[in-house]
Amino acid sequence: MFKDSPFLYIIITVKKNLGRIKMNEFFDCNGNRIELAFCRNSFHIQAKHVLVICQFENGWFLTRHKLRGLEFPGGKVEIGETVEEAARRETFEETGAILTDLQFIAEYKVNDTNGAFVKAVFWGKVDKVEPVNTYFETNGPAVVEGDILKIRFSDDYSFIMKDQVIEECITYIIEQQNKRR
Repeated sequence: MFKDSPFLYIIITVKKNLGRIKMNEFFDCNGNRIELAFCRNSFHIQAKHVLVICQFENGWFLTRHKLRGLEFPGGKVEIGETVEEAARRETFEETGAILTDLQFIAEYKVNDTNGAFVKAVFWGKVDKVEPVNTYFETNGPAVVEGDILKIRFSDDYSFIMKDQVIEECITYIIEQQNKRR
C-alpha cells in the first residue's frame, strides 16, 4: 500500500513528551514507523548507523549515492568505533570532506519489518574537501544552495531526503543558527 504511492511520505505525526524526551513518531515512505528524539540514548537499542547533515560555506553538502541519488552522508558504525568517529569517517569516505565542527542533534529508530535499528544524526560543518581515490558507493560530493526543505523532493534526491527526519532535523539546525545570530 505505502510503496505504491511515491508521494505518500508522512501518514501521521505524533508528538509525545516522555519526561524530558520529546519524541516524534511518523511513518516513512516504506511504511516503517519512525521514532525521532532530540537526545542521546533515547532507545533500548544502541545507534549503529549515522546520518550527517553537512553544511559547506553557504550550501548544504551532500553525496551523490550511485543508486539513490543526492543525500547527506552516512552509514554504519564499525566495530570499536564511536558514532562520532563513524560520522567523520563516513563523511570523508563518501565526499572527501573534513569536518571541523560536529554536533550530535538526534537519534531515530526505524521499526523495519526485518527488525529495528537506530541512527544517530549529526550536524557537521565542512572545513575543506580533499580528493580521494574512491567514494565507495557514491559518486562524490555535491553542494546544494537554496531551501533544502523544498528542493529535496525533486527526482534527483534519495528517498531518505524526503523523510520527516530530514525536515525535523533541518528545522532544528535552522533554529539553532537563528539563536546564534
